Amino acid sequence: MRAPSLLIVVMVSRDVGLRVGLEGVQTSMCSRWGSRVEEFNQGQDGDVVIGGLFNLHYRPPVIDQEFIQPPFYNPCTGLQVETLKAAYAMEFAVEEINRNPLILPGVKLNYRILDDCSLYPWVLHGAFSLVGGETESCDSTAILPQSHVSGPSSAMRGGPSVPLIIGGSSSTTAIILSRTLASLSVPVISYLASCPCLSDRHRFPNFFRTIPSDVYQAKTMAQLALLFNWTWIGAIVENNDYGLLAIQAFQEEIKGSGVCLAFVEAVSTETIEEDAKRAATTVQHSTARVTDRQFIASEAWSTSSDLLQDVAILNVASGVFGVAIRSAKIPGFKTNLSLCTGRETLEGAQNIFTDTAHLRAAYNTYLAVYAAAHALHRLLSCPDKDSSPRDNSSTCSSPYNITHKELLEHLNKVNFTTPNGEEFFFQGADIPAAYDLVNWKTSPDGSLKLVLIGRVDGLELHLNKTSIQWTTGSSQVPISVCSESCPPGTRRANRKGEPVCCFDCIPCTDGEVSNETGSYQCRRCPLEFWSNPAHTACIPRKVDFLSFNETIGIVLATGAVSGVVVTTAVFVIFLCYHNTPVVRANNSELSFLLLLSLMLCFLCALVFIGRPSVWSCRLQQAAFGISFVLCISCLQVKTIVVLAAFRSARPGAGGLMKWFGPGQQRGSVCFFTSIQVIICTIWLSLSPPIPHRDLGFQGSKVNLECAMSSVVGFAVVLGYIGFLACLCLLLAFLARKLPDNFNEAKFITFSMLIFCAVWVAFVPAYISSPGKYSVAVEIFAILASSYGLLLCIFAPKCFIILLRPERNTKKQLMGR
Repeated sequence: MRAPSLLIVVMVSRDVGLRVGLEGVQTSMCSRWGSRVEEFNQGQDGDVVIGGLFNLHYRPPVIDQEFIQPPFYNPCTGLQVETLKAAYAMEFAVEEINRNPLILPGVKLNYRILDDCSLYPWVLHGAFSLVGGETESCDSTAILPQSHVSGPSSAMRGGPSVPLIIGGSSSTTAIILSRTLASLSVPVISYLASCPCLSDRHRFPNFFRTIPSDVYQAKTMAQLALLFNWTWIGAIVENNDYGLLAIQAFQEEIKGSGVCLAFVEAVSTETIEEDAKRAATTVQHSTARVTDRQFIASEAWSTSSDLLQDVAILNVASGVFGVAIRSAKIPGFKTNLSLCTGRETLEGAQNIFTDTAHLRAAYNTYLAVYAAAHALHRLLSCPDKDSSPRDNSSTCSSPYNITHKELLEHLNKVNFTTPNGEEFFFQGADIPAAYDLVNWKTSPDGSLKLVLIGRVDGLELHLNKTSIQWTTGSSQVPISVCSESCPPGTRRANRKGEPVCCFDCIPCTDGEVSNETGSYQCRRCPLEFWSNPAHTACIPRKVDFLSFNETIGIVLATGAVSGVVVTTAVFVIFLCYHNTPVVRANNSELSFLLLLSLMLCFLCALVFIGRPSVWSCRLQQAAFGISFVLCISCLQVKTIVVLAAFRSARPGAGGLMKWFGPGQQRGSVCFFTSIQVIICTIWLSLSPPIPHRDLGFQGSKVNLECAMSSVVGFAVVLGYIGFLACLCLLLAFLARKLPDNFNEAKFITFSMLIFCAVWVAFVPAYISSPGKYSVAVEIFAILASSYGLLLCIFAPKCFIILLRPERNTKKQLMGR
């Protein structure tokens, strides 16, 4: 069996993502309380100024304690071009809104952007600086293009107070901003904070975001797992709210769907090297280590240009399938980047900064500015003088006297159409889910490129499956299961102490089927049906009965026919030698009648073989009961005649034989037999045996048998045969030592002993035998008892007639 490939879901926060640093960029740092806030200022003042807080730079991961104090240590280094592009998008959106006469007419919008440098104290300082309009003492060195940086004089005079802040480049930063500014009702609109915790309006009533909550990302990943039938998944998450809440949402989404997490490894920023080694070891030792791994990337790193360009991870990262922040193009948006002297440009160069065709964080920032502008528009709109008064949300406010609480109320009601034609609105703190589905493909030159292969709108997946390049290099979807799906004909049996995705496949028992892959239960077939050999379908049961075509039927039929032939041969011998003393002794007429009854006994066995019908069911029991009573009646009369003949030879008993002449003998046989005929007639008239399909016997066949509608009738028939047999045995036993050379009573005694032994053994064997074998037992008892009678009674006589003719004389028979 092929080992399943392991699917790794990696949800690592953008807080620990790789960043690009551009060396040689000089900075202007404004100091206050021992911290620094870098400012990316607007060129002109405006009626309303919105604040922006971005992590334009990042600090190095290792700091030498020798240089932690100024002027030696500058913790704000390494330019983040994606964030810089988002800042430019904010500037572009403000300028575009100012040119639009339909939004904020007569009101000029402007911006004030600060760099928090990914340091939480700077986040707080920057937030208070923006809301309070604090004055900073600054150096005069430029950080960015001169047109966007205020000179010393402008910085010294202090910035304006802003009514809202666009910022929060991480979930942690957004939490800090929202909790800090909640008491002031200052709205915070984040473009990258995706922690599900931020959707809680009770904890974060002033928070909004233009990126979907990670709940939707987790649901999207769960949908992908279900779409590709992946049931055995490992997860690596960051040990913070971003990662832990996301994996919790993922687990909630897959609950009850048959998808299991093989492991969950959490990594922390502070112990990233240790945690990464542990996570790698877990992946290597997972149960699916034989085959390749397929990585599913979260939006935090699915579009990372640093990873795409890293040669060291080329073999691992090829084929990565990821959920990304939805991309869009802002018409007319272009970026410039001046370095060092301000005279060099990268215009025309192809890099992450100049690429404006697939904007992600920048487009989210663009939407945030438009959301703020539409909220301000609703707040500052004045009702027409001639119209009736509108609600409080339409009261006229001054752009120089905007209250945070009113602006917060209007942000909750924002609903507009973006310049790209999309409808935009907030659902609480969130926006409807929208993602790109991306794939890391290998280019002809060996490098990795990011390819858009689908989108997510709401919870609907739009995916081009045929364009996906998997980690295996094949176009086939990789397998990711703990146990292969159980084939039809088997059922799943969970392994004790293991996840539900790990199971064994147990074959269905006889009479049960499963016709689907991965069945949890086998279903029992209807009574008239049985499972096929593969246990995948119910097929009609084959009707089973004792037939002439099977071995046991052939053997029993042969035995019955042979009995008839032997009995006929004896009949012919007796007919040929009917004048000899052996044949004439003890009434030859009874001997011929006995042979005829034995023929009937052998023939009645044939009636039990074959497909039961209404008439065969009635005939077989009647023929059996009457034939054996006729046979035993003949033997009984023979025994009585022997006893009467012996008694008549005594003095004074000469008249005894007149009561047992030939007429009386025939009459006695008819009397005993007529009683059985009456019993059978009553039984078959009131409650005869009928053909019956026995479904209670579980098997692939339906047993067709003659069911005893009245057990009492059958018992009476057997009981009468048994009574006559016991009476005959008793009489024969009394006559066994009569002083004749050839005493027939001895042979009758032996024959009746055999007869009784056979039928005593028959009863338990008949009851315990299933199906057609009960019929075979009854036929065997008929043949055994018939052969016993035939051999015991007639074998000695035939021996004398054919082999010892000298003993076939009256003197020899009557000799003492």
